[in-house]
Amino acid sequence: MTVLGIETSCDETAAAVVRGGREVLASVVFSQVPLHQPYGGVVPEIASRSHIEKLPGVIREALESARVAWTEIDAVAVTYGPGLASSLLVGLSAAKGLAWSLGKPLIGINHVEAHIHSVFLSPEAPDPGAILPLLALVVSGGHSALVQVASDRGCRVLGQTLDDAAGEAFDKAAKLLGLGYPGGPALEQAARRATGAGAGVVFPQGRISAGNPALGGLQADLCFSFSGLKTALMTHLKRHPMAGDTGRDGLAAAYQEAIVGALAARCDRALGGGGFRALAVGGGVSLNGALRARLADVAARHRVPLLLPLPRYCGDNAAMIAALAAEGGGVRGAAAFALDATPSLRLGG
Repeated sequence: MTVLGIETSCDETAAAVVRGGREVLASVVFSQVPLHQPYGGVVPEIASRSHIEKLPGVIREALESARVAWTEIDAVAVTYGPGLASSLLVGLSAAKGLAWSLGKPLIGINHVEAHIHSVFLSPEAPDPGAILPLLALVVSGGHSALVQVASDRGCRVLGQTLDDAAGEAFDKAAKLLGLGYPGGPALEQAARRATGAGAGVVFPQGRISAGNPALGGLQADLCFSFSGLKTALMTHLKRHPMAGDTGRDGLAAAYQEAIVGALAARCDRALGGGGFRALAVGGGVSLNGALRARLADVAARHRVPLLLPLPRYCGDNAAMIAALAAEGGGVRGAAAFALDATPSLRLGG
């Protein structure tokens, strides 16, 4: 099965051609970072307008790179949520039009579930059926969740952020520290340069009380809260102005440690409950070296393999969308053509 995938959930315009669920024939991503850089974050209207402008060319480039004709496409897969409403609508509308005109099936894909599946887009990755059930950590600019992927590939959220996502927390801190945009990579680089200044600074990991109404039935010690972390950094900067780049790098390292520590602790706690055969990590923040190292330790302690996406599949991409569709995931048939862009789509939705 050869699937054309389309991804426009936020600020990356992407298309890919995947054969058989594992063979990526082409993956093209147009990044809008330069467009949003002057504003220090994603501007929804700019994002959607750019998708409209760039998507036709990105799709054409993917097909040409894959050396696949329209007649060889067996299905069209597209992200329908979660994400920015106006951005999702561009990709979903294009996919519906293409599938209808080609007389091909349309498959609607959950963006978060696709990030989990991205770990299988590596030649060394095991077959999904051989490694389930697994614990998945999805960490990006818009999402932070711990997910149980059962033997039947059904997903159940065990814990999630109650406020800011991990990637969002990185971006906000980078802005406060004057590190630029996108903030995650900039803050990680600063943390690597830290030489001791800022040592002794410890930021909170965000404890959540069991009675918090935002939990919605989820287990408190498997959920995240990062909004207080940003406030703690703001307060520290007011009381202790940075001493040049050295002080800034030290604060970046302490801040990164708080986020990485919180993510690793929740994974450790969930794995401690038993029943998982692997730990998988997906999303843009999964590219962070400190997080990868810490989770490798956690996985080793519980004697399960750590599954990581190839770097090119950590951020938003259409290969993971097409691959999940080719593996049988997503909404299909007439229901797919009835889908609306769903910004707050949940796993299982």
